[in-house]
Amino acid sequence: MIKTRFAPSPTGYLHIGGVRTALYSWLFARRHGGQFVLRIEDTDRERSTEASVNAILEGMAWLGLDYDEGPFYQTHRFARYQEVIQQLLESGHAYHCYATKEELDQLRKEQEARGEKPRYDRRYRDFTGTPPEGIDPVIRFKNPLDGEVVIDDLVKGRVVIKNEELDDLIIARSDGTPTYNLTVVVDDWDMGITHVIRGDDHLNNTPRQINILKALGAPLPQYAHIPMVLGPDGKRLSKRHGAVSVLQYKEEGYLPEALLNYLVRLGWSHGDQEIFTVEEMIEYFALDAVNNAPSTFNPEKCLWVNQQHIQRSSGAHLARHLAPFIAERGYDPAQGPDLAAVAELLKERSKTLVEMADQARYFYQDFDAYDVSAAKKHLRPVALEPLQQLREALADLNEWTAEAIHAVIQSVAKRLDVGMGKVGMPLRVALTGQGQSPSIDQVAALLGRETTLKRLDKAIEFVMNRAAAQDS
Repeated sequence: MIKTRFAPSPTGYLHIGGVRTALYSWLFARRHGGQFVLRIEDTDRERSTEASVNAILEGMAWLGLDYDEGPFYQTHRFARYQEVIQQLLESGHAYHCYATKEELDQLRKEQEARGEKPRYDRRYRDFTGTPPEGIDPVIRFKNPLDGEVVIDDLVKGRVVIKNEELDDLIIARSDGTPTYNLTVVVDDWDMGITHVIRGDDHLNNTPRQINILKALGAPLPQYAHIPMVLGPDGKRLSKRHGAVSVLQYKEEGYLPEALLNYLVRLGWSHGDQEIFTVEEMIEYFALDAVNNAPSTFNPEKCLWVNQQHIQRSSGAHLARHLAPFIAERGYDPAQGPDLAAVAELLKERSKTLVEMADQARYFYQDFDAYDVSAAKKHLRPVALEPLQQLREALADLNEWTAEAIHAVIQSVAKRLDVGMGKVGMPLRVALTGQGQSPSIDQVAALLGRETTLKRLDKAIEFVMNRAAAQDS
């Protein structure tokens, strides 16, 4: 069975580059009926924080990237790593290295002076003498000295690395803690990972990890190294360069499936299709359709994708995600129309849920003042008669529906021999306090008879006071 994993390091928030890696791994597992594992690589004790772990878990939950196993924490597996390190020592695939920092610094200087690539010279690889006193050794892996490592990468194709280009990497520090290249190998082996899908910044680690797996007699996973995501300025998107937390997109009013849709298209395509449901992403995703070139993050395109998802979503779905934004603003949905109906009405005019929540205010709260320019243009003395006739006709309306309200607006306009705008626009400002809104008959239908008539009374009084002020 296919098994993939996402293994973030909790040294910062979960940013969108990491989310895309998680998404590709998740989609590949779901596409093939496999399993997806979440592993927290928290061995960097100085930089790993509980807050970062929580941000990763919260981000994954918000995005709906559910995992079948985990989260596993590397700090809980130190005994297992020590067991494998001992196994490598006993089998002759690892050795203690007593070189001091000063010795290694001097070696580096000499190599650089000769124009050579700095690397450990394996001085303790075959050491059998008496260990120097007072030195806590590191443990290094005995990398093969000849031959080559062949990676049949599912994205990059065939990659060949000569073993002579690899040095004997450290697998345990002098304090005994294991290093990344050892822990990731043991974890992938123990967890039965069949496909490692990760950023191509890990490609240089892969031949080292393959050699360790071979030394352990462990099965090799298939690798897929996906190109990096670049920022708008063409530089690598990273925690230190323009990569904001995925939770910031939640706060800014993005739908989780919209963000996933945008990220899946950063390096993958299915024909010319731009907008995907999560189900479509699972159905169509394939690693052989992943582009081998870096992709550039475009905030404007990401916002457009979010707008498309909002417009295509049901009011009920939007209401679930909109509710926290409504609560943040102090609106009480119990004091107004059904939130799903409001979301359905506002979705054509909203790029984000933040915009939608701001626009929803007049459904749940009375406003203290009208937009100055809208009132100046549409609540003039000439609007008094249309507003009064609207108020009278709406008060007598038997069926309070958008269709019936629209018929009243038409009737008043016809009776006064004016265009629909001369009636509809004063009504819009009266009911919403502003000059723009969805269809005003639908707005009035959702506001209800009592609120509509109350706001009409307020607007009529406003116009009468304005007329009186002009006369005086």
